[in-house]
Amino acid sequence: MAEQTTSSIVIDAAPAAIMSVIADFEAYPEWAKGVTTAETVVAGTGGRAEQVFFALDVSPIKDEYTLSYDWDGDNQVTWTLVEGKMLKALDGAYELRAQGDGTTEVTYRLALDVSIPLIGMLKRKGEKILIDTALKGLKKRVESLA
Repeated sequence: MAEQTTSSIVIDAAPAAIMSVIADFEAYPEWAKGVTTAETVVAGTGGRAEQVFFALDVSPIKDEYTLSYDWDGDNQVTWTLVEGKMLKALDGAYELRAQGDGTTEVTYRLALDVSIPLIGMLKRKGEKILIDTALKGLKKRVESLA
């Protein structure tokens, strides 16, 4: 991944429970802020999608795009942009690390590029907002299902 933004959060759940929420794309509009649609385009193995179409509306980014996913059990999932309208690149990962006390540290890495000119500082700020919102939403969703 090129220049990227990273953030972490500790969730009170095992990696398998967290990865189950991450892999349940059709439920994203219920908890992932700004995601209005999430549909599996290409099914993968083990019930986890290989490609997913998203409609996103998070000011200033409103876009429709498809991501390709690569799963490493309940340890990590990475994704890259297949196609998008406003997004030129969207590479990311969730990395899960069990803490040994029933909690899991989740690290989110993200690098994005848009088709409109943006100062690097603004782009990084946008990435940070997206990451923090996603991590907080994931934590709330996972812990509410526990």
